[in-house]
Amino acid sequence: MRRLLSLLLLASAPVWAQNDLQPLPAVPPPPPGMEAFDAAIEPQVTIVRREQETREEYRVKGKLYMVKVTPKVGPVFYLIDQQGDGNFIESDTIGPMTKPPMWTVHSW
Repeated sequence: MRRLLSLLLLASAPVWAQNDLQPLPAVPPPPPGMEAFDAAIEPQVTIVRREQETREEYRVKGKLYMVKVTPKVGPVFYLIDQQGDGNFIESDTIGPMTKPPMWTVHSW
């Protein structure tokens, strides 16, 4: 009798475990902190072609922050507004020599 009872308990154990399971959602939720796409923070690029040069003007929220100048003769150079005050500084590269973006996280 004990063996029969233990066999019945073992056979019904998977049924008890299956009652607690819930189906997985069809689409996994996005990672925390992910925001929806915002077109306002995407740069707007305006290309101006002239006889002697081509300029690519980069703007965010309507504010010009960088100009890439490609002259007909000579190397490409960049005019960058590093402080956001409208004063552009000429730079030959935009690679590793560029300063990383720096934001004020906390001030008092």
